[in-house]
Amino acid sequence: MSARSRGRRRGGHGEEHEDGERWLLTYADMITLLMALFIVMFAISNVNTSKFESLQSSLQEAFSGKILPGGEAIRETGATQETEQAPPEPPIPAISALPEQEQQTTHDEDAAREEQEDFEELKRKLDEYARRNGLTRELETDIERRGLVIRLLTDRVLFPSGEAVLKPQARPILSHIARLLVIDRRHPIVVEGHTDNQPIRTAIYPSNWELSGARASSVVRHLIDRRVRPRRLEASGFADLHPINTNRTPGGRLRNRRVEIVLTRLNHRGQGGPSE
Repeated sequence: MSARSRGRRRGGHGEEHEDGERWLLTYADMITLLMALFIVMFAISNVNTSKFESLQSSLQEAFSGKILPGGEAIRETGATQETEQAPPEPPIPAISALPEQEQQTTHDEDAAREEQEDFEELKRKLDEYARRNGLTRELETDIERRGLVIRLLTDRVLFPSGEAVLKPQARPILSHIARLLVIDRRHPIVVEGHTDNQPIRTAIYPSNWELSGARASSVVRHLIDRRVRPRRLEASGFADLHPINTNRTPGGRLRNRRVEIVLTRLNHRGQGGPSE
């Protein structure tokens, strides 16, 4: 065999040997990667024991109820494997009045009850006076929402027709009413003048407005003369705006021509009497 042929044969065997060992490089790379992976996993799983115990202690203290209200219940429920259904919440109780409000309400009701009793007593005295003096048709009393109303017919008791000067027989009646008003002392008093719907045109009173206001003022002046305090008094004229009877008949118009002395109610809680 020639030298060339031997050399060619030797060179071909070396190439085959080199190709057969190339897989070792891939195997070594894979082993290196696996080792790196195991190192990373080990590093992740290696927990700092002291820090973990410190975290555990802090969480236990937080959920013990010292820091978070209800923390103990949260810790117990969180530790259970099964979720328990929470019990139904109790109905929200009705909002009750504060003690101060209850006291104020009680005080207002007591004051209203006392005021109602005072009105009823004053009404009884006036009705008795009207019966003794034969004035039951001319002097009426009524307890309404606005207060105690003392109603006087003008034609029969107080004033001549179309005038605002008191009749002589009106003075004893108003004086008796004034004595009762002085005893009361605390309620504001509104004196109201009312007329029928018949027009009036005189030099002094061009309309029923002036006439009703002048009659209310005359009654106020007499009450002041009988020691009723002026600051309690108020005069108002309403002409024919508030009739209490029909204006189609003479009898109805007679009742509409009137003066009303009203003791104004101060306490409206629990008041009696009809409302206007």
